[in-house]
Amino acid sequence: MKKTSTLLLLALFAFSSFSCAQITSSAYKTLLKTLYKEEVQLVSCEKAYKMDQVLFLDTRAYQEFKVSHIPQARWVGYEDFTLQRVSNVPKNTPIVVYCSVGVRSEKVGKKMLDAGFTNVRNLYGSIFEWVNQGYPIVNMEGEPTNKVHAYSRAWGMWLQKGEKVYE
Repeated sequence: MKKTSTLLLLALFAFSSFSCAQITSSAYKTLLKTLYKEEVQLVSCEKAYKMDQVLFLDTRAYQEFKVSHIPQARWVGYEDFTLQRVSNVPKNTPIVVYCSVGVRSEKVGKKMLDAGFTNVRNLYGSIFEWVNQGYPIVNMEGEPTNKVHAYSRAWGMWLQKGEKVYE
């Protein structure tokens, strides 16, 4: 009887853990739906990863970028973003903008579209989703890392993988 009870408890624990993971995923998708204005076309992490000749633009604060970023990404910022930072980028370049969850990057992407850039996409779920799906990130030396700036403790709850950094 004790063995059966233990197995039942383990099964319930496993089921509840699985359910929580599913709820978190659904909750994150719901959150993103409410945050995006859909002014910039979204691209999935999988499609962005497979894109040829893509330029990833990181729209987070420089402190966030220094912790980690998508390989070969170029920092352009958000608070102090200016089109001057992308003045040497041809207007038809395939561009994927990202931040922590996709709000700041959508705003920067919209500015770029308004300025005549024709191939700008917003990374769905941004770097949090990128890391959650297991895609690579690098530090300032270009070396693989698992550290991710989680923006704040409230927003960091959506980052399920990687080592959260808040400084």
